[in-house]
Amino acid sequence: MIAFLSGTLFEKTVGAPSTAILDVGGVGYEVFVPLSTFETLPRDGQPCRLLVHDYVREDQHVLFGFAAPDERDLFLLLQGVSGIGPKTALSALSAMTVRALKTALVDGDVKTIAKIPGLGKRTAERLIVELKGKIDPLDAAASPAEKKDSPLSQAYRDAALALVQLGQTEEAAAKAVREIAARPDAPTETPAIVRLALSGR
Repeated sequence: MIAFLSGTLFEKTVGAPSTAILDVGGVGYEVFVPLSTFETLPRDGQPCRLLVHDYVREDQHVLFGFAAPDERDLFLLLQGVSGIGPKTALSALSAMTVRALKTALVDGDVKTIAKIPGLGKRTAERLIVELKGKIDPLDAAASPAEKKDSPLSQAYRDAALALVQLGQTEEAAAKAVREIAARPDAPTETPAIVRLALSGR
């Protein structure tokens, strides 16, 4: 099985789905990618590396590529749900960021998930039910404007963990810090975030 491809970007095409063709040692590999990955691709002719899910069935052999591990991990979780194929999972990752999709799944936000092309209310409900417990609510706790491994993102995750230790559920803690992160005057230090969350203001 192919885990990743590293070579030169030969061509990229935006569409439904978007594709990238990587030249690896003189062999062109066509890889289907979500829009989040497509936006990170270099110019044609530049070095490119993609994590890959090698999808093999009796009647097809398709490569799906991702810029980051969390994209590929969520893709695999989604297509593990009954009735969700790889192209639908790719469509979900193109419609929403990983963090936004995880947040919607954790919060049970059927309305938001149902807006994804190829999904409806019933499928959205099934996704929420089948993925309950498989997604860490605290993954969505950081400020949406920050990268997952940034100091500010870590401050919000630490605040959510502190709230859990103080007796709140993971879902409630994650929701509280997300609401604080969305404020224009959001604090940047963990203690201040915790105090604000506990005050309920």
